[in-house]
Amino acid sequence: MQTKFPLATVGALVTGPSNNVLIVKTTKWRGSWGVPGGKIDWGETLETAVKRELKEEVGLDLSEIRFAVAQEAVLSDEFHKDAHFILLNYYAVSDHEIITPNEEIEEWAWVSPQEALEHPINSYTRVLIEDYISSLTLKQ
Repeated sequence: MQTKFPLATVGALVTGPSNNVLIVKTTKWRGSWGVPGGKIDWGETLETAVKRELKEEVGLDLSEIRFAVAQEAVLSDEFHKDAHFILLNYYAVSDHEIITPNEEIEEWAWVSPQEALEHPINSYTRVLIEDYISSLTLKQ
């Protein structure tokens, strides 16, 4: 009998020079939009995983990486197959907004955080963006 464990993943809500954030539509979230990210490799630190995943999926180099929220997705209908994820989400900054997508990225958009909420985003990304908007409000 095979034992299954949750998969640890990282993702990042990236802010570009325009102060807009990047959202992407991927092949894995049943047509909904989210943020770039993926699985953490064995022996890889979380920050290294965030940098690698964003470079692989959208071609961005990140700075100012900071932890945002942790979430759990257990057999979510939003994902294309049965999975149990621990989602470790970050905020980060990119000094440019030129996207070089890999095969997982179907579409992308740089939008204001409020505009992002108007897209058909997955529920986990909604939590992340709402947290981001709250953090901006607290700074003002």
